[in-house]
Amino acid sequence: MTAVFVAGVGGAGAAALVARARGGADAAAIVVAGIPASRSIALLEQDRQHMILMDAASRTLSMVGTPKLATRPAAGSSTEAGTPSAGTPAATVSEPPPDPGTAQAIAYKMLSSFGWKPSTYYGCLDDIWSRESGWRYNAENASGAYGIPQALPGSKMASAGPDWQTDPTTQIKWGLGYIAGRYGNPCSAWSFWEANGWY
Repeated sequence: MTAVFVAGVGGAGAAALVARARGGADAAAIVVAGIPASRSIALLEQDRQHMILMDAASRTLSMVGTPKLATRPAAGSSTEAGTPSAGTPAATVSEPPPDPGTAQAIAYKMLSSFGWKPSTYYGCLDDIWSRESGWRYNAENASGAYGIPQALPGSKMASAGPDWQTDPTTQIKWGLGYIAGRYGNPCSAWSFWEANGWY
């Protein structure tokens, strides 16, 4: 018995693969084995695994605060460092400074060291981390995400300090670095979170 299979191969187009299935041989396995391993397939698999983990994590989340309404900056607003200018795709949430001595106060003070105006960007950061961890340094979910920024795995935060499991300052420093590197600022990260339920 002869079966013909057509599969996309590494973006190079379709290739016809002919397999003879005899004596119980699995023709599908032969076709899959014929698809060459490539960087793009590896990246797709990595993204698939990440989405599986984020889906599992989102099922363990609970609302820890009431949502705030986000507003976009008016056209022609200041272009001062750390303040969004017109055309910036970032929502901002104005909020008063947090109570001293809290993880929120640490983050509020640390925002300016990343070039972000605290009065502009703290509200967005608060929206994300209130939902991710409730600002608890020991917050953990089923996917293995840990800490205030819910690093996955939590050990990633070791790059910010050896006390990453217990020190809110270390976790916040790592979390702000993650946001800067991946989204540019907390309000862009919040926009992504609103669209996807994770960041």
